[in-house]
Amino acid sequence: MVATAQTPARRAKVACSSCNLRELCLPVAPSAEAFARLDALVELRRSVKRGSTLFRSGDAFEAIYAVRSGFFKTRVTSPDGREQVTGFQMAGELLGLDGISNDAHACDAVAIEDAQVCVIPFDRLERCSREISELQRQFHRIMSREIVRDHGVMLLLGSMRAEQRLAAFLLNLTKRLRARGFSGSSLVLRMTRQEIGSYLGLKLETISRTFSKFQSDGVLEVHQRQIRVLDAEALRALINDC
Repeated sequence: MVATAQTPARRAKVACSSCNLRELCLPVAPSAEAFARLDALVELRRSVKRGSTLFRSGDAFEAIYAVRSGFFKTRVTSPDGREQVTGFQMAGELLGLDGISNDAHACDAVAIEDAQVCVIPFDRLERCSREISELQRQFHRIMSREIVRDHGVMLLLGSMRAEQRLAAFLLNLTKRLRARGFSGSSLVLRMTRQEIGSYLGLKLETISRTFSKFQSDGVLEVHQRQIRVLDAEALRALINDC
């Protein structure tokens, strides 16, 4: 775990059982006993300022992190210094699972706005999971969810045109925001167009041109980072053509 002057860690009592994000972090509600064990595990909250890292590639893997507020991006950097965005995470989602296999993180996690996370020490989580099968099943569900998401990204990059990639990205983003009680049609992009392009494997010019086309076609209303989806069915139709 990396702690810097810009990303101070502070002790706090965090109760999973009373958290309004628990159904997003833990899709199937565990028993009272399992919740009590989780409450005992999650004792630390950490604030991360915009532009600061929660962890870096190569850092020792010690914990996984549940995002309570804010937005993150994960990225890898090639030997020649090029950045590749590998994902965007919002409240109710987990960070740090990349470190499980090699006991070291394989990417950087960077806050793209001020954020707060719950720190879950992995050795204690693993120990509790062995003792309570229900917790183990929950963790397996979370791992499966991440695998399915990775497969979705592979589909984006492997078989879709630029318009289809951006349509799939916007529909996925609005779906995740709707699950958190936000509007399913109006949103403010926390990430830049360059970051979206890096994630989708597209150049910045292509992203800007596609946004403009969607707006001229009456599919989106675009004002800088403010997006309003006017015709979600048109976006879905684009994806269905793939």
